[in-house]
Amino acid sequence: MKLWYSFTKELNLSAKSWYFYIEMGMAVVLLLILIFLVPEKFENRSSEYLYLDLPKVVKDQYREALLEKDLDESSEWVEVKANKKNYRAELYETDESKIYLLENMEALNAFSGSERVPTVHVHVNKDSQIIHTYYLQGYETQKLKNLLLVFHNQKAELDVIDEYSDNIVVRSIYQNIEPLSDRQNLIPVFLTFNGSLMSLFIISAYIFLDKNEGIIKAYAVTASSVWHYLLSKIGVILLTSIATTLIITIPVMGFQPDYLTMILFLITSGFFAASLGLYITSFYKDIIQAFGALYIVIVIMIMPNISYFTPSWDPDWIKIIPSYIMLQSFKEIISINGNIDYVRVASLGFAVLGLDIFVLANYRFKKTLTL
Repeated sequence: MKLWYSFTKELNLSAKSWYFYIEMGMAVVLLLILIFLVPEKFENRSSEYLYLDLPKVVKDQYREALLEKDLDESSEWVEVKANKKNYRAELYETDESKIYLLENMEALNAFSGSERVPTVHVHVNKDSQIIHTYYLQGYETQKLKNLLLVFHNQKAELDVIDEYSDNIVVRSIYQNIEPLSDRQNLIPVFLTFNGSLMSLFIISAYIFLDKNEGIIKAYAVTASSVWHYLLSKIGVILLTSIATTLIITIPVMGFQPDYLTMILFLITSGFFAASLGLYITSFYKDIIQAFGALYIVIVIMIMPNISYFTPSWDPDWIKIIPSYIMLQSFKEIISINGNIDYVRVASLGFAVLGLDIFVLANYRFKKTLTL
């Protein structure tokens, strides 16, 4: 009963503080960003700029080959800008790229020199062979350069490459899993930041506010337990975290996620983050002194976002950072047929780790009540 009384009291006080409205406002802002600024699918087609310095017959054959790959089997004339000057170009759009056929060498040099994009000059040499001259920018990898050398090699050798690539067997590790859209793929990042990592910062702000008002010192002369006070603070943070998470998730994902598992994971991961925040604040008198430590922890927690958006960079050491597990768990929760067992194991791990840190934080606070 004492714990419940302490929790309801903290909930009423939090509802009157501006920290509460910051969290709710942040959730609404993130939701608006997802709905109005983030598309369902990002435009990831590359732009290619070519000048066909070829005889008319060969140029027409080149255009016909491009039309076969075009999405609507037709081209259109557009204006493109380079070096503050407009140039006309014939546009072909495929699944992978936008191909602009420029009218002259001046336009090609303008794009290569001022826009710093790779361009291609297609021409005929003295032996009547079609030559592709690439104007690169210096940042291309050696693998790409080698690929370009092979790409326009003899047809027989290309047939061997095509045959080899067609016979490569690709097997999906996880079956019956639909990929998330680009908009949905951002939700785990927002939930990790707003639902879990914010717990670390907000609870620190609550504690330091109480320290300044002398509330924590008052526990030294009361019969109330310190852990009741700390746990009630965490309870308010977790309740707010669940509310903000639902604000972000439901309008975008509907009823696709496993919300029961999501709430379980929010409670355990939020409990871990809040306990960590409590432990850090126990060493400092105010938020200014603690800012350096909190900043370092938050920066470390943000680092797995790089791995999340760049799967090719996934070193083993980054997998031990708690936010890495949070990102993967939220992704599994919102995915169709996600790996829920992974989330349950992660929840258990955060619960145990959070409880250990909470015990340490409780010991620290009891020891420093009168300091």
